[in-house]
Amino acid sequence: MPPPAPRHLVLLGPTASGKSALALELARRRPTVEVVSVDSMQVYRGMDIGTAKPSAAEQAEVPHRLIDLADPAERFTVTRFAAAAAAALAGIEARGRTAVLVGGTGLYLQAVLGDLTPPGEWPAVRAGLEAWVALHPGGPAAAARALHERLDRLDPVAAARIGPANTRRVVRALEVTLGSGSPFSSFGPGMSAYRPQPRFSIVGVWLPRVVLADRIAARVAAMLDAGLVEEVRALATRPAGLGRTARQALGYKELLAHVEGGAELGSCTAEIVRRTRELARRQRSWFRRDPRIRWHGTADDPGRLLPGLLVELDRCGPA
Repeated sequence: MPPPAPRHLVLLGPTASGKSALALELARRRPTVEVVSVDSMQVYRGMDIGTAKPSAAEQAEVPHRLIDLADPAERFTVTRFAAAAAAALAGIEARGRTAVLVGGTGLYLQAVLGDLTPPGEWPAVRAGLEAWVALHPGGPAAAARALHERLDRLDPVAAARIGPANTRRVVRALEVTLGSGSPFSSFGPGMSAYRPQPRFSIVGVWLPRVVLADRIAARVAAMLDAGLVEEVRALATRPAGLGRTARQALGYKELLAHVEGGAELGSCTAEIVRRTRELARRQRSWFRRDPRIRWHGTADDPGRLLPGLLVELDRCGPA
């Protein structure tokens, strides 16, 4: 007897590779599809332009899940996301429908797939680390370097994966390492975690690096034209403001330097493009390790991949 068909399709790829537009078109062609966002920043309400969130019209046309789950002042965790994703998928299956999970946040995706068990939280440890950063006499940059050096001593594997400028992730890694007594990296995925996924069919969008770099620059320009600076200003001046996690979001962090600190807009924009290209490189490296992904590549227009992705989707569905 042949194995059962997978129930859902996972569509992944680096940022700006066109996967969200492809997922939307798949749902338009197959009305039994619901789109599930696997994006760590689309969960925040009001962070729309900078996260490339589907428009209100697109969300009205096609059901989208796991968008606008939290206020930007909240701290949203991978554990919370995994629970929300499990509930969303259960609801989709109860309705006899199929999910297309789309996104580029690798850690969130692996939590949804069950490749890792997210570590617990130790608020007192985290609060102590954050207070130490705030009071460091050398300022934020020196504090970030010192924290990363401490992580390197305790968990060199995690330190190699997390850049010293990513203070939020370094604090989280130290929180888990100190709170649990086990290295943060021991909770993360490895090749041994890539076990078969009979419930999911996993496909990826692949574009040449130069094409992706050009798409990133064009998307950043389009976001600015759509009012990203005004969106960031409105979020920053809310009574509740922006929480630590939301402030680190790509595009928002750089424009907060302009809105709050007076940094020149052109240099902030260039930094967004640079950091987005770096993110795309990290995403490609992350996904390339996963042997379960069937890659669909094209030299230029991601729309050319739609016929092949429809074939992949048609292999999925209720048992």
